[in-house]
Amino acid sequence: MKWETWFSIDWQQVLGISLSALGFYLGLMLFTRLMGLRSFSKLSSHDFAMTVGIGSILASTVLSDRPSLLQGLFAVAVLFLIQGMVSVIRRRVKPLKSLIDNQAIILMAHGEYFSDNLKEANLTTSDVQEVLRKNGIKSKTEIFAVIMETTGDMSVIKNNDVTPDWTLFNDIRDSELLIKPNDRTS
Repeated sequence: MKWETWFSIDWQQVLGISLSALGFYLGLMLFTRLMGLRSFSKLSSHDFAMTVGIGSILASTVLSDRPSLLQGLFAVAVLFLIQGMVSVIRRRVKPLKSLIDNQAIILMAHGEYFSDNLKEANLTTSDVQEVLRKNGIKSKTEIFAVIMETTGDMSVIKNNDVTPDWTLFNDIRDSELLIKPNDRTS
């Protein structure tokens, strides 16, 4: 490969890339309006897969003549339909929801790390400590809980004087760990 071809682009390519990008953008806006804002959320692993899939199709459609713009838009439409079907299944068939979705897991509560859960999530205490520092935590006593959400994000919930609404935590595996050990017996 010659160096000059690596840094070159002709006007036909500029026009083709521009029209493909514009067409793809308009198609994504249409699909998002039809299917709702959930389309690009990061609420579950299948949402993440959708976003990665669209990005891959976008890149190959915009930067090459194969697949064509219509083929790329069709592929994205199929992904949107699959995501819509998975969302309906998750809402209506509760036993399948647990097969489709990851479950949030408690990594730390009341200053105590849960090593089994850290191991299952393939994390170390250093990983959790990094997230704590990013959230301005200076002491483990400030923490009510650190939860690995279904998306892989970590939520840091700080201690305060508010009594927890336990219904907010009932979809988390091992949620009973959120109750302080000395309060579990009462």
